[in-house]
Amino acid sequence: MTIDPGTVAQWQEWVGRSESRTEMLEVEGLRRYAAALGEDLDVEHVLPSLAHWACFLPVVAPDGLGPDGHPKRGGFLPPVTLPRRMFAASEMCFPAPLIPGWEATRLSTIMGVTHKAGRSGDLVLVEVEHAIEQAGRLRVSERQTIVYRDAGEPTPAIIPADLPGVPESVTWQPRSVDLFRFSAVTFNSHRIHYDLPYATGEEGYPGLVVHGPFTAARLFGFASARNGPPAEFAFRAAAPIFVDQPITLAPDGENGVKAVRCDGATAMAARLKY
Repeated sequence: MTIDPGTVAQWQEWVGRSESRTEMLEVEGLRRYAAALGEDLDVEHVLPSLAHWACFLPVVAPDGLGPDGHPKRGGFLPPVTLPRRMFAASEMCFPAPLIPGWEATRLSTIMGVTHKAGRSGDLVLVEVEHAIEQAGRLRVSERQTIVYRDAGEPTPAIIPADLPGVPESVTWQPRSVDLFRFSAVTFNSHRIHYDLPYATGEEGYPGLVVHGPFTAARLFGFASARNGPPAEFAFRAAAPIFVDQPITLAPDGENGVKAVRCDGATAMAARLKY
């Protein structure tokens, strides 16, 4: 173990911490989010996929940002020192729809901090639970897994393969402007999504990285177009996706959907419940 157990114990003191935010679910913000996803702009009647991700956005002054563009470590989340951070997985349920233009409250709680060490290096997993209430009723419940890891080796370029067609699938090829718009509507300033020299030179990626939440929202939209919005949605990211390369959104068994890269690797898998 390269991280001192005492340091891990200090980070685990964050378990149980919570914060509450109340804000208006602003209609035009939801509309811009729908536009970034390529979905129906009539958000007053049709909510965009995973609409709660357009709300309760982190607001940090410029001097509160770290070198990667994320807010500096500490505050609500524990000050994990591993250099790389990613939103790796989530489990959500939707007991009732959000109401655009109405006030809502989100209660966020740190549920767990776990350290793992293996051949790939150190990992710290932080589990965060969010509960969004509106008009006296729970609307969204979500448990996120945020993973911190070592810098690791550079990620090799993705080499497209000659893949067979997938029945009932949709091809999505995110462009740099799509990444910019998604970053803007979610106020995500992580530099791997828009700063090519940083993404390649500092974090060792072969190109701009597509946001995990962007892919998850596209998968949710793909599933909704086939069978209506699911009551429960859980996803796990398995591999990075890069700009300007085609992604296949496809069914994955009876109760799942997946995003498959142009080299055939499953980048994200999601399970559904109606």
